[in-house]
Amino acid sequence: MSLQLPGRIILITGGADGIGRECALAYAKEGASVAIADVQGARAVELAGEIGANAVGLECDVSAGPSVEAAVRATVERFGRLDAVHNNAGIATPSKPLHLTTEEEWDRQFAVNLKGVYWTTRYAHSELARVRGCILNTASMVGLIGQADHAAYVAGKGGMIALTKAMALDYAAEGIRVNAVCPAGVMTPMLERWCQEQRDPASTKQYLDEIHALGYCPQPDVIADACVFLLSDRARFITGCALPVSGGAELGYRR
Repeated sequence: MSLQLPGRIILITGGADGIGRECALAYAKEGASVAIADVQGARAVELAGEIGANAVGLECDVSAGPSVEAAVRATVERFGRLDAVHNNAGIATPSKPLHLTTEEEWDRQFAVNLKGVYWTTRYAHSELARVRGCILNTASMVGLIGQADHAAYVAGKGGMIALTKAMALDYAAEGIRVNAVCPAGVMTPMLERWCQEQRDPASTKQYLDEIHALGYCPQPDVIADACVFLLSDRARFITGCALPVSGGAELGYRR
């Protein structure tokens, strides 16, 4: 079978762990060179070392413009161009309704989950326009259907989905496709740790399985497979899409 991303240069934020790590590995497996940008710089460098010469690890705080600018510049200097940006970096906290959310928590949520997209687009746009590239945003099903006790997170992911559609329209004339992927539950190391912190980890994991119509909470590789598709030529006529990769979690009267 032919590679889906031959020769592509992809910058992924939040690429050192969880969904981002699986995406970085999948992109490299499909023939891409990958710049792994993460606030955990050492882990990004470690993962790049696992992948090999077609990867580079970069320390990057997506909430800080100069940090993002440096990551974009380093990617282009290393690989010669930039074909795609995957805005994957994000935080899930706080787990609170709106009136209990502090201003600091609200601002931090938006600085990472939404303003990070602003910074990468501002600094990568000219490179992407030059090659008619792609932008992919890791959103969430909660941005479409809501979630209790996660007001700031839901607002940020909902904003990302709306922004994806606006960007798709703004950049279509330049040939830049912009899409979002919307997971529900994904059994990342962070979610595993969260389960173990609950009073009954076994029932918590059962709950996470049962919210998905297909009956299980997936590993991050299922998200990576969808992301590979959206960045490939097989999705060449898809833009402005918020693609559910949710096992049907949003369907019907489920828990």
